[in-house]
Amino acid sequence: MAARGGSQRAVDILRSMPRVSLTNIKDNKGARKKRERRRGGKMGKKCGRGHKGQQQRGTLPRVGFNGGATPFYLLIPKYPYYQDYSRKREYPVITLQKIQHLIDVGRLDPTQPIDLTSLCNSRALDIDILKKQYGVQLRDEGADIFKAKINLEVQWASELAIAAIERQGGVITTAFYDLQSLHTLAYPLLFFQQGKPIPKRGLPPKDLVPYYTDAVNRGYLADPEEIRIQRYKLAQKFGYVLPDISKDEVYKMLMMRKDPRQVFFGLQPGWTVNLKDKMVLKPADKKLQEYYQS
Repeated sequence: MAARGGSQRAVDILRSMPRVSLTNIKDNKGARKKRERRRGGKMGKKCGRGHKGQQQRGTLPRVGFNGGATPFYLLIPKYPYYQDYSRKREYPVITLQKIQHLIDVGRLDPTQPIDLTSLCNSRALDIDILKKQYGVQLRDEGADIFKAKINLEVQWASELAIAAIERQGGVITTAFYDLQSLHTLAYPLLFFQQGKPIPKRGLPPKDLVPYYTDAVNRGYLADPEEIRIQRYKLAQKFGYVLPDISKDEVYKMLMMRKDPRQVFFGLQPGWTVNLKDKMVLKPADKKLQEYYQS
């Protein structure tokens, strides 16, 4: 048998070996240097993984962690009504531009008083008392284009927003509602379907009494004569002539105000609205009358 050359033997070896694929190839021995893994000594360190709650290699931070020791509610710019974060109250925003748009498209009637019931029925906003939403705040975006003469009731308002409404001959009032009365005011149909009497509105808490008794804020507990004086001062400050609303045809509508215990315009606390028979039931018991009128 003739001797076989080296090239022939190499071809025979290749024929007997499996096909080359990703599963059977590897580096030559010594081609890669194995990295030494340091354990951090005897102090039990974490080798840079999961240190202080950082999200590294599957280690999740604690709930509310944002990379520092300062709470997030101190880092985010806040509105002045956040006096105490643990007892904070939220006030969803609505602007003068939005109100003017709702009037232009017919969702709000400027000839009738506008309160939270009108704003919620217009689908402009939703109120969720579970999120501690205590009403709506009026912002001054669109003050230069606002032209409506309205009687508006909100829970918070800026100075420029008040001036924009009174410059057109309108009236604005800031009023407080407890959560039960607020939900009743925002969604009256759901409340009337339950057949319950209209609740008596609660008074503001101690920290909100200065705001709602101040005529500068047009608070509903302020002296009407002091409000008249502040209307004149605000007109001087912003340089416009205050219209005389006493000679206006809609003077009666503009001067309509709720009692501090009243929730709806035209409906007193203790009355029950019967939607099926389309009638209003008033309490006849003297104790109930004294309770709701006190």
